[in-house]
Amino acid sequence: MARFSRQRLTEFIRGIGVRQIRLVCGMVLFAYLISHFLNHALGNISLDALATGIYYHTAFWQFLPVAIVFYAAALVHAGLGIWALYQRRQFRWKAIEPLQLVLGLSIPALIIAHITGVRLGEALYGQEKLYPQVFYAYWVVWPYKMWLMFAVLTIAWIHGSIGLYFWLRMKTFYKRAAPFLLAAAVLVPTLALLGLYQGGRSVVADSDSAEWKADNLSPHQVGTPAEQDTLENIVDYFLIFYLGLIGFVFLARGVRALHERRGGMITLSYGNGRTVRVPKGLSVLEASLRYNVPHASVCGGRARCSTCRIRVIGDCASLPMPSQREAFVLNRVGATDPSIRLACQLRPETDLSFFQLFTPHAMSANAHASHPHRIGQERYLVSMFVDMRGSTRLAEHRLPFDTVFIVNRFLGAVSQAVIECGGQPNQFVGDGQLALFGLATNPQTACRQALRAVAMIAVNVEELNQFLRHDLHEPIRFGIGIHGGEVIIGDIGYRDHMVFTALGDAVNVAARLQDMTKSLACEAIFSEEIRMTAGLAAADALPEHEVAIRGRTDVMIVRSVADAKTLSALVGDVDVVAA
Repeated sequence: MARFSRQRLTEFIRGIGVRQIRLVCGMVLFAYLISHFLNHALGNISLDALATGIYYHTAFWQFLPVAIVFYAAALVHAGLGIWALYQRRQFRWKAIEPLQLVLGLSIPALIIAHITGVRLGEALYGQEKLYPQVFYAYWVVWPYKMWLMFAVLTIAWIHGSIGLYFWLRMKTFYKRAAPFLLAAAVLVPTLALLGLYQGGRSVVADSDSAEWKADNLSPHQVGTPAEQDTLENIVDYFLIFYLGLIGFVFLARGVRALHERRGGMITLSYGNGRTVRVPKGLSVLEASLRYNVPHASVCGGRARCSTCRIRVIGDCASLPMPSQREAFVLNRVGATDPSIRLACQLRPETDLSFFQLFTPHAMSANAHASHPHRIGQERYLVSMFVDMRGSTRLAEHRLPFDTVFIVNRFLGAVSQAVIECGGQPNQFVGDGQLALFGLATNPQTACRQALRAVAMIAVNVEELNQFLRHDLHEPIRFGIGIHGGEVIIGDIGYRDHMVFTALGDAVNVAARLQDMTKSLACEAIFSEEIRMTAGLAAADALPEHEVAIRGRTDVMIVRSVADAKTLSALVGDVDVVAA
């Protein structure tokens, strides 16, 4: 168990890259944005509701551990955004990605005046600027700031929503959750902006009163003229620094491009006669996009899939070593050959010849929107391989059509169990079947469904044996292997011969475990990953084995099931244990 936990921890750490850090920081900032927007929405009720909401909002986000996480996330996320501006060499992926980058980079410049006036004014001078003071300044003194506030809130929300979309679009539940997420993405900012508008109107109506001004515009609340001048100078200095930093990044990009051209160009040969000349330092995928060479890439060059893989022709010694993220992806797909590299990560310094492992298919511009899973999608699935034992001996003394009849009845019994338990029969190879669980459910449910299907398959095959007892010399036996993990699903094949299936390490491991049922003399084997994800606590009833999987360096902990029907009792207690 400890070895299994260390293995999962090691794989998790190896999978962390710049994009993962940016995602976590972005989620912290988006959580703050949602909290602030919901607070603004209280303005549709009253100013008193706004005051109550800001009290709890501030109490949470200024709590020291939360504040440290928040400000660290803000600094890291902004820094990574500037780094992305420098690092990005190609902006022709999709229009939405440059839009997200531009919106994100504009937020610090738009929000600095508000942050300085409210947060820094409180930290330096003890000013207490709350909604009445901010509304008076933005609606009465400087009306243009009202529109600036609306603009920055809208920009920040769109930027965060785009990032959330990029993160969730490959998740299993996204298709079902998309309508609800869209409704929230429209309603939350709308209510927030309306709340600000209503609160501003109330302050404008009350601001004519001398008593209101005395209660809300004292120097202790809005600061003295000298303090305001100091804060405005801080804003000016920040804007000069920030805009100068952006300008420096563009200058650095120009210097880099000039340096690359002076440093020489390299030739990329695609193995089909196509060659392009590109500057050193450009990734192979970026070169393909720059020169309109079709190149498969499901994740858009984020190193979240392996569909852009290439095989290098010739000596690989001069190639840069794979980054941690590239090595993680290649290891996940079992690509141990040093000539196999990710085109989105490989930045050659010398001439390179290669060919693509996945040929891109021509498709319409809206194909991805209408059928995203047909191109490719990464998600957690549970793979189950079921194989009929002794089919060769079965065919020795029977007519071919009789053998086909029996095999079809077996596959029908397996498919019925898979479908009733929520899975999908996927591939039929001879007398075996690949079934997938989790296409429309979460990982925990998928694991439970697969284990229930094992027990039901045993029952169905037993009934089939009774039905065919006069025609069989010995009962039909079977072996089942189950494993779960991240896979790529999509259409695989050529032209009119495309089939929907799953590719990945989890599918390969399930096939290997099915083979092991012969040597371990059992009906089913499933990995410890399945047991833990399903919440199967009664593990003492199932023997534990450490097995070596072909193509994997580390051993794997698995559970064997001698009689598959016994799983029905164990899985029946899962819900109680999980609760």
